[in-house]
Amino acid sequence: MVTQIRIYKIRPGRMEAWLAGWGASIVPLRKRSGFEVVGAWVHRDSNRFIWALSLPASEDWDARGTAYYESEERRALRPDPAECIETQEALIAEGVTPP
Repeated sequence: MVTQIRIYKIRPGRMEAWLAGWGASIVPLRKRSGFEVVGAWVHRDSNRFIWALSLPASEDWDARGTAYYESEERRALRPDPAECIETQEALIAEGVTPP
């Protein structure tokens, strides 16, 4: 599995709109596109939303991501939940097993 950790700073006053749009549209579309949503967390003190997505190691992350963003379904989302995001960071993370 390849996992990507995404950290978003949500625009002030937009967290509830983000969460509604993410849950209703982003998550189902990501799943239909072959991604697994591993987990999601909100850090309200810093207005951050953190989530993790995975793909099988055999998948090309960049190609799958490009196909997701260029899909008709993703482009048609209105309102676009991404409008709630002020800044974002995405990191490919390697899992480790605790001793």
